Amino acid sequence: MKKAKIIVQGIVQGVGFRPTVYRIAREMKINGSVRNLGNSVEITLEGDKSKIEEFVENLKINKPPISKITSLKINWIESKTNEFDDFIILESSAHFSGSSVIPPDVAVCDKCLEEILNNSNNRFKYPFTACTDCGPRFTVINSVPYDRERTSMDEFPLCDDCMIEYQNPLDRRYHAEATCCPTCGPSVFLYKDKILDLKNPIEMAAKLIDEGNILAIKGIGGTHLVSKTTDDEPVINLRERLGRFNQPFACMSPDIETIKTFAEVADFEEETLISRRRPIVVLNKSKDYYLAPSVSPVLHNLGIMLPYSGLHHLLFQYSKEPAYIMTSANIPGEPMLTENEEIIGKLEGIADYYLLHDRKIVNRCDDSVIRFRAGDLAFIRRSRGYVPEPYDFSKMAEDINILALGPEIDVTFALLKDKKCYVSQHIGNTTKYETYKYLQEAINYMMSITQTDSIDAVACDLHPMFFTTKLAHELSEKYECDIFSVQHHHAHAGALFVDHEINELICIAADGVGYGEDGSAWGGEILHVKGKNYERLGSLMPQNMAGGDLTTKYPIRMVISMLNDYYESEELKELMVNEYIHYFKYGEKEIDLVLKQLNRNFNIQKTTSTGRVLDAISAALGICGERTYEGECAMKLESVAYRGSDTVDIPVEIKKDDEIATLNTSKILKTVLEEKSEDKRIEDIACSAQRAVAEGLAKLAIKTADKTGVNVIGGTGGVFYNEAISKTIKEVVTESGYEFIQHKNTCAGDGSVSLGQAAIAALYYKKN
Repeated sequence: MKKAKIIVQGIVQGVGFRPTVYRIAREMKINGSVRNLGNSVEITLEGDKSKIEEFVENLKINKPPISKITSLKINWIESKTNEFDDFIILESSAHFSGSSVIPPDVAVCDKCLEEILNNSNNRFKYPFTACTDCGPRFTVINSVPYDRERTSMDEFPLCDDCMIEYQNPLDRRYHAEATCCPTCGPSVFLYKDKILDLKNPIEMAAKLIDEGNILAIKGIGGTHLVSKTTDDEPVINLRERLGRFNQPFACMSPDIETIKTFAEVADFEEETLISRRRPIVVLNKSKDYYLAPSVSPVLHNLGIMLPYSGLHHLLFQYSKEPAYIMTSANIPGEPMLTENEEIIGKLEGIADYYLLHDRKIVNRCDDSVIRFRAGDLAFIRRSRGYVPEPYDFSKMAEDINILALGPEIDVTFALLKDKKCYVSQHIGNTTKYETYKYLQEAINYMMSITQTDSIDAVACDLHPMFFTTKLAHELSEKYECDIFSVQHHHAHAGALFVDHEINELICIAADGVGYGEDGSAWGGEILHVKGKNYERLGSLMPQNMAGGDLTTKYPIRMVISMLNDYYESEELKELMVNEYIHYFKYGEKEIDLVLKQLNRNFNIQKTTSTGRVLDAISAALGICGERTYEGECAMKLESVAYRGSDTVDIPVEIKKDDEIATLNTSKILKTVLEEKSEDKRIEDIACSAQRAVAEGLAKLAIKTADKTGVNVIGGTGGVFYNEAISKTIKEVVTESGYEFIQHKNTCAGDGSVSLGQAAIAALYYKKN
């Protein structure tokens, strides 16, 4: 007789893995045991080798829907005696080495939702209904192993009925750590100055929203500000109260059929929308779009998600609205609010009412955001539903612990341990004190649940003044370890390495800004990246930025900067006065000042940023003259271009400059102005201008690939969220015979910079 000791790693904690093992073993009449080890599940089986092997195959096929097996190792033992006369589930062990893979939060499952909507079920209308197949995980876990006493559900002892389910291995709520019912679980309440005495606070909340009120609604991993979407007035009220006058709001709709009444939904987008992870998906508005224009002003698309909690589903049961605005409830730049007193205090004057509950949120976790570009997926934000599921670094890392801190804005951090890289939830803008503090708290938590006691290296951005760089120095002293600085776009390329399991490519890095090795603001780069090393072989033409960072807020300054060498000062001033005076806060005086700065080389920064070029085109075409949220001018340019055709001839001129090839972006902008003066359609000029920038970047990369002999070209950076640009680059590159890759399980923007930093650092410390 054989005995097998099987160790299974992956997402196998808190997902119904042990009861599944139990049921399969009982059905196959195999004796043995199963238990959690915190970082894995240990299965002991006794019987014929062939039957045990059949069990393993059966388990792989019939594993729980939200589990993921990354490793399954069998240790065969010869045995003459039977240790077991049945199959049993042992208590979890808190004594284990290595890191534990914590499952992410997932949407309420169909079976639980059916119970919530069934008036004969004891969980009828109960918003916290959950089982092993669904509900909160990461947001309620205090420590590992993942058992109820180590979660925020520990404050809600199970009633007798729930305990029977919890202890029955054949029940889907067996060791479902978030399970509860109206008798023993958390409760929801409506608040305005005091807790309102209501029989059904969720029904009243829906009624108040439909009447035009703004509500703060506490959910699974944070709080949303919620309003109706079919009337401009409450949306505009929300904008004025938040000070977010133009930024598009994310929405939630009750079902996929309703979404299709106002948005275009491709099959791959629908599949993502209805998945258990339930991210926000950016969709194009349909020709029948009827939500209030103020929901997503000027843009051709909007972010939409489906309900993922019982509370969300119940809200829509009582509402006639096709969608609610569901935007993160936080002070701009600060972390999302999670504690009841803080929600009420900080949102005073913003929310009219508060729909709250009494379960503690251990970990904030913003909604994930995804956008498809011609069918290719990219994360804009990888958070709820995905975090903290790790990336596999087994092919690029030794046994080393690396903490990577990301950039400064749109920050995540990454922790590499046991060749698994855990990327955090969205942290945000670390120039804000509360967010910087949140970053440190989140690091401590991630190190705790992965049982990480030491750090061998701290990776950070090359920029010496970032708060994350300063934190890297502090942590380096604390853990007596190396600091490893990674150039911003090299880190972007590192994330592509992880996504595609490669270690060499020609990288097109196109974004707003990344600190370059020469101290200037890079953002339109062609890099030959080979593992831990890179060489910069091309870029957009270096441009002056009159007033430095002021050009990011007022892109008309970038227009003057880019055209200064192509016009006489008086001619350029006349153009600005006649066409763009409304873009200058201080009128002609400001125009004179900007020209003096340029001509005297005073308060000037250099940049090769693609984002600044797109902003300048947007301003030159009269589309957007002031940035009020990140990426606004370029996003509005894309939306105008979406309605245009590529019918305008805009030249793409590449030349050698200081030993690297550069794209003449000033000539592109000058042609844009010339075509505008010819009364060409703005939509067509915008479309062709985007095409020219994209084609130029692609041709720069192809020249570099020809020179180096590398056959893979990759695209990274926030510009690659632009569907038209990413599609054009892909077409030009592939038509030239090269393979083109993009992000598919990582962020094109800064959300995966920490992952890339960890990857480059891991390759640096790898011996072979």
